[in-house]
Amino acid sequence: MGTSEERITVGEGAAAREIAVIRRAGAEPGLFWLGGFRSDMAGTKALALDDFGRERGLAVTRFDYSGHGLSGGSFEEGTISRWLEEALAVFETTRGPQVVIGSSMGGWIALLLTRAHRERVGRAASRAKAMVLIAPAPDFTEDLMWAGFSEEIRRGILATGRHEEPSEYSEEPYVVTRALIEDGRRNLVLGGEIDLGCPVTILQGVKDTSVPWRHAVRLTTHLTRDDVTLTLIPDGDHRLSRPQDIARLETVIAGHLA
Repeated sequence: MGTSEERITVGEGAAAREIAVIRRAGAEPGLFWLGGFRSDMAGTKALALDDFGRERGLAVTRFDYSGHGLSGGSFEEGTISRWLEEALAVFETTRGPQVVIGSSMGGWIALLLTRAHRERVGRAASRAKAMVLIAPAPDFTEDLMWAGFSEEIRRGILATGRHEEPSEYSEEPYVVTRALIEDGRRNLVLGGEIDLGCPVTILQGVKDTSVPWRHAVRLTTHLTRDDVTLTLIPDGDHRLSRPQDIARLETVIAGHLA
């Protein structure tokens, strides 16, 4: 079965934006991909996931957040709440049980999405069959951005509403906005128990310089209601996109499918 591209409108009025979705038809459980900050659905892991679904005849859903990839909207208007709203809207277009797979910021979105979905439909009716998190970055706006900024940068963000931060993955700096920081505080999850109602597997590189491996360990201490497996990859970086990393990811997903 092939893929189809579609667009859905999320939000109303001035907040409306078109979200690009690529969907592969197939059997259940489907695979639902949530990318990272400034990543898109054409990245190495996302395409590998689509190949995995194609080879096994599984449904696969990928999409770009607003301001990312093929979707409309401005990146600088992006916040965790805004991107979560889009993720929930796309998730509602899927059918049947889903394995939710989130990378970096997508890990934070995955936690928020699954929890919100479960609270809406009830634990027994949740369609989140399992969750796979790759270098998950919950609360990164507060713990990995704001906490690491100098007082000068913090004052600049508060005064001008934005800060340009060099990126090790792109020649262009990425913009951190005051709105992103302040909205992130309304979506923090590491302050208490996170009840998801599904098993969780976390893959984390020890050589990750963007999301320290101890952040993943900390996350596990809040996932006390579900079965959790954390795999630390000694030579793994943040992307975990090497052939051996992709193979490990596919093995984990296959285990959840079983």
